Amino acid sequence: MASASSSALSISSSSTRVDAKAPRQTTAASPQCVTLPTLPPPPVQSQSRPWKTTAYCRKIARNVMAMATGEAPAEVATAEMPEIVKTIRDTWDKVEDKYAVSSLAVAGIVALWGSIGLISAIDRLPLVPGLLELVGIGYSGWFAYKNLFFEPDREALVQKIRETYKEISGSS
Repeated sequence: MASASSSALSISSSSTRVDAKAPRQTTAASPQCVTLPTLPPPPVQSQSRPWKTTAYCRKIARNVMAMATGEAPAEVATAEMPEIVKTIRDTWDKVEDKYAVSSLAVAGIVALWGSIGLISAIDRLPLVPGLLELVGIGYSGWFAYKNLFFEPDREALVQKIRETYKEISGSS
């Protein structure tokens, strides 16, 4: 049996059989007693938490009652969807082969996940990250020297960027 006091918890043995084992000695015959420290008080919950839960439950109940009567819930009827959600929904409705688009999306996510794993594996190699950083710094320096230091080269670069932009955008 267990008895609790204000400062400690005492556990004493009983003389009854448990799981067909031999009976234990009583506390009178055994002066040993196990004393456990008291448990800390349970954490105090914030007063705003039950209020939020109650308000949320009331909101759900109000929406269920409105749907049961055939009315639209007040929040849904008055709130408009953002423009991007409407655009995505319209675009998805126009797609003819949704299975292929979904498969491509999943394949893209898997490819992104795999490439992140590959890059992190390469990054863990002792020599490769430093070597790649050195190559990047060298290429950046070469690009700056070739295209940015002298004025005729800068103007040629700006002209090339403008031509490429016109080709991509299709404007004349």
